[in-house]
Amino acid sequence: MSEMYDVVVIGAGPGGYVAAIRAAQLGLKTAIVDKQWMGGVCLNIGCIPSKALLKNAEVAHTLRERGKEFGFAFENLRLDYPAAVKRSRQVSNRLVKGVEFLMKKNKIDVQMGTARLTAKDTVVVTDKDGKEAILKARNIILATGASPAIPGAWKVDGQKVVTYHEAILQERLPKRVVIIGAGAIGMEFATVWNAYGVEVTVVEMLPHVLPLEDEEAAGEVAKAYAKRGIKVLAGHKVEAVTATKNGVTVTVSAEGTEKILEAEQALVAIGFKPNSSGLGLEEVGVKLSERGAVEIDERMATNVPGIWAIGDVTAKLMLAHVGSAMGMVCAEHIAGHETVRLDYESMPRATYCSPQVASFGITEAQAQERGLKTKVGRFPFQANGKALGMGDYAGWVKLVVDEQYGEILGATMVGPEVTELLPELTLARMMELTPLEIARNVHAHPTLSEVLMEAAHAAEGSPIHL
Repeated sequence: MSEMYDVVVIGAGPGGYVAAIRAAQLGLKTAIVDKQWMGGVCLNIGCIPSKALLKNAEVAHTLRERGKEFGFAFENLRLDYPAAVKRSRQVSNRLVKGVEFLMKKNKIDVQMGTARLTAKDTVVVTDKDGKEAILKARNIILATGASPAIPGAWKVDGQKVVTYHEAILQERLPKRVVIIGAGAIGMEFATVWNAYGVEVTVVEMLPHVLPLEDEEAAGEVAKAYAKRGIKVLAGHKVEAVTATKNGVTVTVSAEGTEKILEAEQALVAIGFKPNSSGLGLEEVGVKLSERGAVEIDERMATNVPGIWAIGDVTAKLMLAHVGSAMGMVCAEHIAGHETVRLDYESMPRATYCSPQVASFGITEAQAQERGLKTKVGRFPFQANGKALGMGDYAGWVKLVVDEQYGEILGATMVGPEVTELLPELTLARMMELTPLEIARNVHAHPTLSEVLMEAAHAAEGSPIHL
């Protein structure tokens, strides 16, 4: 007879493995299943290796474009992109081994294979050799993530037309590339490839790049990209993507006019779809949305008692840290432990292009659409000593504040390392601090964080250094 687990987690990405660890910490007998790798897409071919490549790109851009400013010169500068990819793999592999260690440390049973539910308490795992294992569980957590959304007419061949998966692993640099989609993935690859001298064109169907972000912030990034020589075609619809003998053509249209873009490679980065098919969910009665997302309540519970879901497969907010937070809450509900209720609108959002963009809550425009009376505090990095010393001072911080109560409704930041500055603001939001309290918190000098303090002062009507 099969062993009974308290929790079986399907999917070992940032949502799944965190849920498994938390469940084990709370005394629940736990197993985790993944068909390919520990750490999921994020650690293996997503957010972690991409950040390693972005660091290499930052150095490459400085060496190629800013030597005179920083006082150095090269006669024959040689950039080794395969070495950058190799370093990104080393970073990824190190973290994957760390996750494997955490599974052992927390006595979590690991099963590698394809999972399918055959009953609301039964998971069948088929390994690469076709051997089946049956896991019985009082609770099953679905953490299967999401996959790139690709229109049926576009044929991804992994060479001329690629997704992030192929792009992040390839060691060759295309001489010319068209990136379809100006969200986080598209904009980050644009930063990397441009730094190494690739001719980059970014195509976005919506009116501006980073379409989910503040329009003013998107404009700041577009301006920086133009200075770097990255061509941005916002408000352009892709009509066709066609592989050719020498590369690929991308047909785009805007205002009734078509044009053809020629490149060596096209990267498709237009969004994701939940990985909910092939799991047996329909057979056990789990409710899915029209787009295939698993529907959950605030506890992460599905409509079937004992079956839970977290992360991208729910399509709540497809970010790794959101999946991890959902995993914690889910495990705590299963264990009957005290937990929190997640506010998805207040979750931090980060894009690691150059300049970086970080935000949470609602934008200034969204506040106006909701009829809220707000005040805005903003401060530029150009007036910050640390940013000037770094030679990286494009951008600003903008706080959106409720006029009557001083509640911080949201923030948008564009500039150097703003993804690292974001937690101060999200913590302030969670603890219901006002801009006055942020402004009166003494910030070390000189630091980038002083821009947060100054923006808070500005929200109160009294910026010091502006």
